[in-house]
Amino acid sequence: MILALVEHDGGAPEETSLEALALARELADAEDRALAAVAFGDGAAALADVLGAHGVAELHHVAHDRLERYAPDAWAESVVQLADDRGAATIVGPGTDRGHDVLARVGAKLDAPLATNCLEVEVDDGAYELRRNRWGGSLIEHARLEGERKLLTAAEHEFPAEPASSATEPTVSAFEPDLEDAHLAVQLDRVETGDEEGIPLGEARVVVGGGRGVGSAEDYDQLEELAELLGGTVGASRAAVNEGWRPHDDQVGQTGAKISPDVYIACGISGAVQHMVGCKGADSILAINTDSEAAIVQKADWAVVADLHEVVPALNEALREAD
Repeated sequence: MILALVEHDGGAPEETSLEALALARELADAEDRALAAVAFGDGAAALADVLGAHGVAELHHVAHDRLERYAPDAWAESVVQLADDRGAATIVGPGTDRGHDVLARVGAKLDAPLATNCLEVEVDDGAYELRRNRWGGSLIEHARLEGERKLLTAAEHEFPAEPASSATEPTVSAFEPDLEDAHLAVQLDRVETGDEEGIPLGEARVVVGGGRGVGSAEDYDQLEELAELLGGTVGASRAAVNEGWRPHDDQVGQTGAKISPDVYIACGISGAVQHMVGCKGADSILAINTDSEAAIVQKADWAVVADLHEVVPALNEALREAD
């Protein structure tokens, strides 16, 4: 069996979990194994229909009166006990903070190898030949994963979150783990959300990003206008966030949001490796920068080597006239 960890919001699976399911389904098909999913929290049992469309044969929702909040070690212990109970040979998780946190703990408990941020995995004589991101995406590692049990996380936006060619009707069962106080020593206390307006970065089809080259918080007004005219939203580099020009919620990069819009318009951004990790999922990148040697100009699909303070207002005017 291949077991996939699914994160969800009240019964609606996260996109990253559907991507991880795509990888898990590939492995299940290649190894002729059943595909199962495990989910925690309220609404987990309601995932059956959508997960069935993605090829899941078994859905196990973890039922425990002390797991109302996220508790990483308790989640990991629950996954271990379920994997033992169902004989899971491979466990796949999303390449998210929780996915990495839980599977790292599962690996330690099972003494099993873990490969994170996988880009491609092929089955080879019981082992996995894989490519994965290392060092924030600046390096791609080729590796071989061996062992009776193997753990993987799927890199974000690398596997299509598409339904299976044929749907299934998964069996749904509650799994009650045997947990001790020590497993619940660390728990999520609360979730604080910012004053988010407009389209979330992770959902926008167009993102207009600004870096230190924007110059000031006030100069982001022209980027806000461009984003609004294009039906998108505004992002920022870490340098701009550090300057206090934009909130951290707007940050695109290794320590910020990982985006996958149709178009990313990068204004006054140099293109540090950490930033490119966050925007490499974009279908197309347009860079506006005065430096023709900037890393982002070299990596962009299109580039305008000019002052963004001249280019962006001109774009805004042209879009207003065309509307």
